[in-house]
Formats: sequence, C-alpha cells, structure tokens
Amino acid sequence: MDARDQMRDPCYKVVGNGGAFKRSLLLSALSYLGFETYQVISQAALVRAAATVFRVEEILEQADYLYESGETEKLYQLLTQYKESEDAELLWRLARASRDIAQLSGTSEEEKKLLVYEALEYAKRALEKNESSFAAHKWYAICISDVGDYEGIKAKIANAYTIKEHFEKAIELNPKDATSIHLMGIWCYTFAEMPWYQRRMANVLFAAPPSSTYEEALGYFHRAEQVDPNFYSKNLLLLGKTYLKLHNKKLAVFWLMKAKDHPAHTEEDKQVQTEAAQLLTGFSDKS
Repeated sequence: MDARDQMRDPCYKVVGNGGAFKRSLLLSALSYLGFETYQVISQAALVRAAATVFRVEEILEQADYLYESGETEKLYQLLTQYKESEDAELLWRLARASRDIAQLSGTSEEEKKLLVYEALEYAKRALEKNESSFAAHKWYAICISDVGDYEGIKAKIANAYTIKEHFEKAIELNPKDATSIHLMGIWCYTFAEMPWYQRRMANVLFAAPPSSTYEEALGYFHRAEQVDPNFYSKNLLLLGKTYLKLHNKKLAVFWLMKAKDHPAHTEEDKQVQTEAAQLLTGFSDKS
C-alpha cells in the first residue's frame, strides 16, 4: 500500500497514524480529568456555601435568643465578631445591638455617640446587601433618626424625609410588622407636635417641610395594635397621649389604663407605666 492508499484507508487514520491517535487520546483524557476536577471543585464550593449558610443561620438563632432574653451586652459581643459579614440579616441585627448598647445607662456620652454612628454604618451596609429586607429599611431609618440628635435641627428635619421613606418601605415589604407601623405613627406624632419655632425654621429652610397631624399618627398606632394587640407598651401610651391631644378624654383614659397595666418586662415598660400613671393622676386632680 503506497502512501496515498494509506491516507485513504480509514483504518490507517485511526490506527496507522499513531502519533495523532495518541495525541487525541491524551487530549480526551485531559478533558475528562478537567471535567472531573471541575465537578470536585464545584461540589466543594457548594459544600462550603451550604456550611456558610448553616453557620449564619446558627448565629442568627443565637442572636435572636439573646435579644429575646434581654442579654444586650452578650448579643453585641457575639455579633461584633462578624462585623465584616456580607449578610444583611446579621448586619441589621448588629445595628440594633449597637444602638441598644448606646442606650444603656452605663454607656458614656462619648461612647454612645460612637455607637450611634457605628449602628448607622451597619444598617446602611445591611440595606446595600439586601434592599428587599424590611428590617434593614426599618433599622436604617431608626439609626438616621438617632444620628440627627448630634447633627442639629436642620439636619434632623432634612433627614425626616429619608426616615419616612424607609419606614413606609418597611411597611410595604412587611405589612404585618407592627413595630414599623408604630414607628411611622411616632414620625407623624413628632411632626404634629413640632414646636412653633422649629416649624418656623423648617418653613425658612425647606420649600415643603415635613408635616403631619395627630389624626394620621392615631391611624398608625391603631393599625399597629390591630396587627399585633398589646405588642408594645409605648404604643398603648401613645394612643392615650394622642387622644389627649385630640381632646377625647374617655378614650385617652382607656388607653392610658392599658399602658399602666401592661406587664413591665423592660426598663422602658417601667417608664411607660410611670408616665401613664402620672397622666391618669392628672385627670383625677382636675376632676
């Protein structure tokens, strides 16, 4: 068989041309090994990802347990270990924990300010990681409000627009979160009772300054109560105080009594009981 016949013979193409066949076999083997390696790496990545998710879920469970138990300092210590996390659920909890530490009576004014700004940074990062998280919107709004206490009345009024926007977004994302609804009620109550000099300043500084009414605030407080009855002593207190502003003594007494009788689980609950009792005593003195 001459060279031309060999080239035309199909058996030669597969067997006779040994070099080409070996190269083809080697490439096939390498491709197979590459695919196997890819599968192993992919499976390892999936295992690591699953382990990370499990680990985050475990941390969140611990965090929620500590929060419900009122272990503020232990919660903060737990979560600050993961302050570089990219997980929005972890970050907004860290923002909340930072804020709670800032509000402890033993926290110095200087440390409190640092914690307030720290909380805002965590809340901001949580929102950047997940804009669909109602809790991230809620805590971002709360933290902006806290920072306003250090930045003057002009910044506080300017921030009010952003705060309202994020509370409304939180409610839109989770209409069953009574706390977000309550906070929107506080926003309305705050601007309904804004002192005349602040209102005048707002009119000078802004073309359309934020404003609201006691009726709007009342609507949110009642809505929060409908979503989760007796969920928060302060919501009961503010229902009573709002009815006082609207000169409805009968309903004011009804809600203030509920606030006074609400079980006191926290320091804030005790403060609410005291204020409600004082307001009710004021009624008795006038009678």
